[in-house]
Amino acid sequence: MSAAEASPEQANAQRRYEVRRGDLPLSCPLPAMALWNSHPRVYLPIEAEGGESDCPYCGAHFVLLD
Repeated sequence: MSAAEASPEQANAQRRYEVRRGDLPLSCPLPAMALWNSHPRVYLPIEAEGGESDCPYCGAHFVLLD
């Protein structure tokens, strides 16, 4: 079963998310998350912010690992 066919993970369930360059462009909620119970998708400029970025809606903290 591919990731697209798997059940989406709960949006904003964590406070810290680790992402890789392959995940860019970075958005919150992440593409694999269900949107029905979350906020509008917002794109975060993690590279311009030194490899860490916070979502202005939910406060989730994203860290770029590579």
